Amino acid sequence: MNSVQDLTLAGLVHDLKNVFETIQEAADLLQADPRWRSVAAAVHRSVEQGRRITASFQESVRTFDLEAIVDNAVQCSRDFLLATHHPELIFVCRLEPKMRVAGRPGAWERVLVNLFINAAQAMPHGGEIEIRARRGQGEVELTVSDSGPGIPHELLDRVFQPGFSTSRGHSGIGLAIVKSIVEAHGGSVAVSNRTTGSGATFLIRVPEQQPAVVGQGYPLAAEGSSSLRIDENL
Repeated sequence: MNSVQDLTLAGLVHDLKNVFETIQEAADLLQADPRWRSVAAAVHRSVEQGRRITASFQESVRTFDLEAIVDNAVQCSRDFLLATHHPELIFVCRLEPKMRVAGRPGAWERVLVNLFINAAQAMPHGGEIEIRARRGQGEVELTVSDSGPGIPHELLDRVFQPGFSTSRGHSGIGLAIVKSIVEAHGGSVAVSNRTTGSGATFLIRVPEQQPAVVGQGYPLAAEGSSSLRIDENL
């Protein structure tokens, strides 16, 4: 990355910080009115998510608590779905205890939010999202499954293409972001339909030990439930 690109990124982060500050001040005013406190709280959480997204472009690779990132992604998805009047979703988390992952935590939050929103769009009447994570031989395996209708077989090879979407009005960039971030961490992502019941499963494999330098991945923000249930028994 040359100096001009560095300055462009630094300038973008700087300007977005000013935008977030303005939105936060507006939310503070709303919070003073009891009628708008829940809305103000959602705005504050969205501002914090925006700050984490912008920070993810410059953050260093480190080891982080996967459960905390999942919790953040669930809360961000909950706020988005409530704001868009989407029916309630149930999140079921089955993570190995004390699961830690190496990489850019903000980038992994973007991965999860995009997967959750993608699943929600496939379940317009509500449903369930299951998140599993376990350690393998030198790698971490993460799956996100939904209880929707699944993906037509002829479209499975196209879902990660930028601009491809089966839903009218959606950009089709969310899964491209997922693929690019995962590959920037030296991992892989694949999609299939569930063998039992209905719905789709996204399977991510990423090395347990990350290199000192990890690529940034797709340089776009995540696309914008709703209960969270933690189950550590795989």
